Amino acid sequence: MKFSTLPRLHRKFASFAAVLLIVPIGVACGSDVPETVAETPAEEPTSSEDTAADATSETIVDVAVANGSFDTLVTAVQAADLVETLSSEGPYTVFAPTDEAFAALPEGVLDQLLLPENKDTLTQILTYHVISAEVPSSAVETGAVPSVAGEELNVVADESGVTVNDATVVAADVMASNGIIHVIDAVLLPPSLDLSSL
Repeated sequence: MKFSTLPRLHRKFASFAAVLLIVPIGVACGSDVPETVAETPAEEPTSSEDTAADATSETIVDVAVANGSFDTLVTAVQAADLVETLSSEGPYTVFAPTDEAFAALPEGVLDQLLLPENKDTLTQILTYHVISAEVPSSAVETGAVPSVAGEELNVVADESGVTVNDATVVAADVMASNGIIHVIDAVLLPPSLDLSSL
């Protein structure tokens, strides 16, 4: 007698299992059930250049202003009327001296350079820090590089890092919409410049 209940339990279990299998199929086929999985459009692959170009919409001047380590450089760029130039399309590579680099100039030199009558000299110094091309650190090679000022920069790239004339690049590849900034620890002075005339 105990065995006679087993087929009934088996039939009930089989019926219950059938209902469990049929209900999801019926729900999935029904039109009243909202779709819970949303399709996302496939993203187009981008190159690293596209990503870098989209990384910032700020110009070299905007980046320098926002950084906080280039207050003296920004003041000098404004005094030399170079804001518009360094905000233009470019591309440019700027070797940007920090505030500490400007502070290391001989006493009184910076104050003299910021005077209106020394605007040409200041412009010569600032444009000596600029190359008319975007040169990321991965493309820097040892050699003479023409600056916007017309005089060459002596760049040395080796396993210890990169130097430009007597300045060391302390941070590289600060991206801007119109070029790139490499931070240096000294102000670059064109060889033809005589600061004693200030």
